[in-house]
Amino acid sequence: PVPPGARPCSPKYFGRDSMVCVCSATYCDALDPVALPAPGAYVKYESSKAGKRLERSEGSFRRGLPAPGLLLTLNASELYQHVKGFGGALSDAAVLNMLALSRPVQDKLLQSYFSEAGIEYNLVRLPMACSDFSERPYSYDDVPHDYELRHFKLAEEDTRMKA
Repeated sequence: PVPPGARPCSPKYFGRDSMVCVCSATYCDALDPVALPAPGAYVKYESSKAGKRLERSEGSFRRGLPAPGLLLTLNASELYQHVKGFGGALSDAAVLNMLALSRPVQDKLLQSYFSEAGIEYNLVRLPMACSDFSERPYSYDDVPHDYELRHFKLAEEDTRMKA
């Protein structure tokens, strides 16, 4: 097995400026574990159409330097919000695509999202009923005026793909 840590993207190009990183059951690109930089320093991750995918670089903030163009001022003593975590949506379409993969590739994909060797997602948004990423329209209770939800029933997609 390949040890966790930085591994480069295995690019596949689709036309002018469309590129994806190809993963398989034996190889997928990965990042080093995320760690806070030292005070006064920053870490930047950059992706580009030219093939960079979350390429890591470091730098340090400098005080009072005249800079042409953009000037960024940080006030570290004033906080506006608390971040609970990061994640993505598991729509019907996303799950259908995952289920089309072999079991080892599914495992690798989930590791790339949720493990320390991946991007460490810790939140998932699960749409209720269908969305514009579903194969068909469906809901949980289509009976008019059923305010007590006596006819509420999960769809087959919920038990097969979201359980």
